[in-house]
Amino acid sequence: MSHDEKRQFDPHRPGIEYGVLDELVGYGLRRAQIRMTEAFDAQLGGLGVTTQRFSALVLIASNPGLKQTELASVMGIARSGVLAIVEALSLQGLIERRPAPGDARAQALFLSPLGEERLPQIVELVREHDRELVRGFSAAEIETLKSLLERIQT
Repeated sequence: MSHDEKRQFDPHRPGIEYGVLDELVGYGLRRAQIRMTEAFDAQLGGLGVTTQRFSALVLIASNPGLKQTELASVMGIARSGVLAIVEALSLQGLIERRPAPGDARAQALFLSPLGEERLPQIVELVREHDRELVRGFSAAEIETLKSLLERIQT
C-alpha cells in the first residue's frame, strides 16, 4: 500500500459492532489520539515533524544537555525509539549531539542554531493545530478536558 493509499483510521465504521470497546475510556482516548496524530501529520508531516519529534525538540530546547537515556525515560519510549528520533532530528539539522560531561558513553542533546531558528515556527504551527482540534469547545470545556486528562495521568 503506497503512502497515498494509506487508510485513515475509521473510529466507527457502519456495520461494525464495537461491543465493550465503546464503554471503555481508554479506547475513547486511543481513538482521539489517533485522530489527533492524523491531523498533526497532515499539518506538519511535510516539514518532517512528527508528534514524537516535536515532543523531543521541545524537551531538548527546555533542557539543554539532556541525555538520550533521560529523553527516552521522559517520553516513555524505548531507548531504540529515542535513538531513531534523535537520528532524524540530527539529520534534519535541528539538534546536535555532544559528549555528556562526566559520562563518556552518554550523549547530551542540544538544539542546533537551525533548530533554535525553526522551533518557534514549528511551535506556532502546533499551536494552530491544537486550536483547530478544540475549535468547537468553550474555554471552560478545554480547561475541564485538560484537568480530567491530568487526573488520568497522575
